[in-house]
Amino acid sequence: MTFYQELQLNQAGSKNLLKNSETVKEKSYHILVYLVKIAVTMAFCFLFVTIFSILFGNENSIVGVVVLLCLMVFRNADLGIHTGQSTMLLALFFVIMAVCPHLANQFSPVLGMLLNIAALAVLILFGCHNPFMFNQSTLVLGYLLLYGYDVTGKSYQMRLVGMALGAALTCFVFYRNHKNRTYKRNLKDLIQEFDITSSRTKWQICQILCVPIVLCIAELCNMPRAMWAGIAAMSAILPFMEDMHYRVRKRIVGNIVGVICFTVLYFLLPSSIYAYIGILGGIGVGFSAQYGWQAVFNTFGALAIATETYGLQGAVSLRVIQNVFGVVFALAFCVIFYWFMSKKKESALS
Repeated sequence: MTFYQELQLNQAGSKNLLKNSETVKEKSYHILVYLVKIAVTMAFCFLFVTIFSILFGNENSIVGVVVLLCLMVFRNADLGIHTGQSTMLLALFFVIMAVCPHLANQFSPVLGMLLNIAALAVLILFGCHNPFMFNQSTLVLGYLLLYGYDVTGKSYQMRLVGMALGAALTCFVFYRNHKNRTYKRNLKDLIQEFDITSSRTKWQICQILCVPIVLCIAELCNMPRAMWAGIAAMSAILPFMEDMHYRVRKRIVGNIVGVICFTVLYFLLPSSIYAYIGILGGIGVGFSAQYGWQAVFNTFGALAIATETYGLQGAVSLRVIQNVFGVVFALAFCVIFYWFMSKKKESALS
């Protein structure tokens, strides 16, 4: 494996190389590559988002984050169908993410929920056909981030331009990287494979319904940062219930530990470098292969931004409440949904 090829490995792959190193020299080499990967990734991410902020305004820096997520994921991940059709779907996904979150914010929570359900149905049914590729962690997360950081007027016009540029970049990179692959399935197959009795389709339906419902309830309760609850619910919903229980536990514990660590850093560090706590969290995520630790360090970036608006106590309270509510509601929703589907199946057989 070349130096460049090793740089392309994810955290788990790099840590497996470290774990299986037979000599000190070999282990030192893998550590060096891993550190270089983290440094290059962080520098590239920072530069990329900064350029988007300069081009489209600071209020649209989140567009840079969403585009960056899509580029980094879809350069390797596919949609499981013909490359040309997948490329067109990606373009459609960007249109949905650019338009629907903004429109949903203009409606009442209930009407917004219905629009979010329709939008997520397209993203999940056609973009997240293979749940184990975790495309929902890119598409649904991007949708929720744009929903939570909505803008209006001239800023929204610039957001549309930024999303158009992001769509062009992502589609170009995706098509270039996947054009030589052969796929036996197409868009029609995705539609035909929709089966309410399959675990995959039930997982998709839970994502489509539960995430918008969580957002709606949080907004009806006048809870700021409703997107946090939606993101928590999205991350907890998995095809198998035992995996969901694991995610719920790790999300709750990880956020509590993250809040405690952030609070300690907040009081220990001078106020002039509070903004860099979020960067520290990004580095921590880069070193984390397990979901629990990722939940800890993801808390840093969210709190670093929210503290400026709500103060430390308000941001910490919101973070804990929104995340606990999101994952617990998602678990309860899926338990009830799966129970209902099993009863319906039993009735049909009898």
